Amino acid sequence: MSAGKTYIKIASQTLTSGQVEVLFQNIPQNYTDLLIVVSATENNSDGMDMRVGNNSIDSSSNYSVTWFRGNGSAASSYRVLNYSSMEVGNVNSTVSNFIINLNNYSNTTTFKTAISRSNNTTQFAATTVSCWRNTSAINQISFKNGSYVNHLPSSTFTIYGIECAKNPYAEGGDKVYSTGTHWVHEFYNSGLFVPRQSLTADYLVIAGGGSGGGNGGSSRGAGGGGAGGYLTSIGGSSISLSASGYTVVVGAGGAATTGEYPGVGKNGTNSSFSGLGISTITAIGGGGGGAYLAPNYTNGFSGGSGGGASGQGGLTGGAATSGQGNAGGNGEETNFAAGGGGGAGSAGGNASGGVPGNGGSGLASSITGVSTTRAGGGGGSTRSASSGSGGSGGGGAAGSGNGTNATANTGSGGGAAGTTTSGPLTTSGSGGSGIVIVRYPV
Repeated sequence: MSAGKTYIKIASQTLTSGQVEVLFQNIPQNYTDLLIVVSATENNSDGMDMRVGNNSIDSSSNYSVTWFRGNGSAASSYRVLNYSSMEVGNVNSTVSNFIINLNNYSNTTTFKTAISRSNNTTQFAATTVSCWRNTSAINQISFKNGSYVNHLPSSTFTIYGIECAKNPYAEGGDKVYSTGTHWVHEFYNSGLFVPRQSLTADYLVIAGGGSGGGNGGSSRGAGGGGAGGYLTSIGGSSISLSASGYTVVVGAGGAATTGEYPGVGKNGTNSSFSGLGISTITAIGGGGGGAYLAPNYTNGFSGGSGGGASGQGGLTGGAATSGQGNAGGNGEETNFAAGGGGGAGSAGGNASGGVPGNGGSGLASSITGVSTTRAGGGGGSTRSASSGSGGSGGGGAAGSGNGTNATANTGSGGGAAGTTTSGPLTTSGSGGSGIVIVRYPV
């Protein structure tokens, strides 16, 4: 059987001399099922024994076998409950062919089943169903003749992975899929990333975004929330991961705020990726938008990207963390317009001519195989109906009333709450939660 899109050859042996045992070790674990094709001859007639194991071959009585066979004139069957191997058919000096389906071999929660179809022109055709009563993943397979005589030269043994039942090389994530060139694990919530083998991986780690500033009372606009810190290996150096557990923390967005006592936006929380053999990758939460914090109106708050300043002359946007984002925009006295929150792609807009600043733009990444923009800043507000727009990638717009929430799992900043001289208290937009994405070649 040739290797193609359905069957992927992962191991093969063709004997050039007599050999009692044919042993396969280090079988890849990135499929659910295997197809094994054997064409063999022996110098003695007996059953073909297939034994399996995890890091060593199990030769104890942990197998069960049910056998059906016929030669065109007679048929028979038998069952053995405690046997020392999976029997997959009969073999002798004429060519015997076997096609064996080994199901759920990489699973660690179920017993393993093998279904074999075999034929031998001088004996009979047979079907056997065998079970290995063990939940361990199979990474070794052994073939021996029941009489422990040599498999003869030219006997072939080939293992195929079934492509449509292929597994990723790691566990963990809220969404796991293949792009055709890479496996991608997206984490929307904190968890564990557990490779089954050593991997070379890329990452995108975005922290939670800050919330916009709340209602500035009857006198001032509020700043937009800053985006969460943005860190990626794309365009830089990949990381080497071992078969171990790696901790993924996905930061929350800053909570919305209402009113002016205090009305300042809240910083988002950090996202991180950490574990054996790597330096911890930590993206810093986005800065909250400036607003009233008695007895003064405030600058934007520092973070991965900085929050925008509240609407007052001389107030400045929050600073960004080096290499992770951009500063928030400044406020001004005219119309008490506030600055926009910084984004991963650009700084938050400064208030100008009584018009509040827009949120800074996000950054696009194709780590998932599709270009997607994330980590935009939130828009700033004024005490009039004018409001700043959210930055690309999920930033929330400011409102003449309530601000708009940032998009979840983008790490974007929330929009500021607006106010008028006679308006009611209003609520800012919350920051978007972060995201962690890990990918590696298929």
